[in-house]
Amino acid sequence: MSTLTYEAFLDEVTTLLTELYDMEDEAAIKLVMQAQDAEYFVAHDDKPELRTLEQAKKEAVALYTAKQNRVQTQQKQQKRTAVKKRP
Repeated sequence: MSTLTYEAFLDEVTTLLTELYDMEDEAAIKLVMQAQDAEYFVAHDDKPELRTLEQAKKEAVALYTAKQNRVQTQQKQQKRTAVKKRP
């Protein structure tokens, strides 16, 4: 299985987010950049065997799932806060 450069790998993850989840380009780029800032992709930079098309798809799914979980958690917290504020 051939490996991608680090930059090409990140581009592939971004592209997959737009294709699999119908995300806007800007949103997908932002999600990948946030993951990169959080050092999510450090191992991929260090280990070329992690930079494959198959792995890019796994990472796209993982990033999207984590994003959805964060959104759901925030919504639940907002609902709890709203309920507590009611007289």
